[in-house]
Amino acid sequence: MSRLRQLKDASGRTIPELAKDTGYSTSSWERYFGGRALPPREAVEALARVVGADAVRLLAVHEVAEEAWRTQPSAAAVDVSPRLEETENGPPASAGTAGGAESRRSSVWRSVLIAGAGALVGASATALLMAPGAGARPSAAVARRVIYTCVYSRRDGLWYAGNSTTGTQQLVVDMTGSDVAELQCLLQRAGITPGGIDGSFGPLTEAAVIRAQKKFGLDVDGQVGPRTWAALRG
Repeated sequence: MSRLRQLKDASGRTIPELAKDTGYSTSSWERYFGGRALPPREAVEALARVVGADAVRLLAVHEVAEEAWRTQPSAAAVDVSPRLEETENGPPASAGTAGGAESRRSSVWRSVLIAGAGALVGASATALLMAPGAGARPSAAVARRVIYTCVYSRRDGLWYAGNSTTGTQQLVVDMTGSDVAELQCLLQRAGITPGGIDGSFGPLTEAAVIRAQKKFGLDVDGQVGPRTWAALRG
């Protein structure tokens, strides 16, 4: 069990209470504590503030984890089945480009945190974020990189960026494709950087979605449903 969960448990707070105190949703914290998503820097700072932990130490390890996550497009995948999450409009999609994504992210999260802890803060930091990684198998080959661009237009009072016209597609961390590229373009148009227009819903895009949801007064969960699409296209 990771140090983040230990900090939460030591504080005596439940996940819903932590969600209320930090502004990040219950489903987001379940993903972070379960090792299935890398928490954004702001979430780590919020947790440290709420439970009275050493924010500098946690953020140092987080920086290594975030960098390694961005530079490792493929990794060993833990052989477990993803579970359903709370979303704006029900459970996330389980078909298409999202297949196998939960297991890939779980393995990267575990391996990166173990390596980052040892590199930055030595033996004492290793205890912060150590998690098991047994039962792994090679992941599927990474698809050839697609170049996306943002070509903005406004039709019927709505903004489009030339990659997708969806207003309902549910998007969550680890999904890829033109719908994600469209989301990233719309976030960029709203003045919120998603970390690049690459069609990959990673931790930087999730952090940008969270900032957009706060900006537009929506429920904050880092996932994209009809209400988030409407706010970004409007």
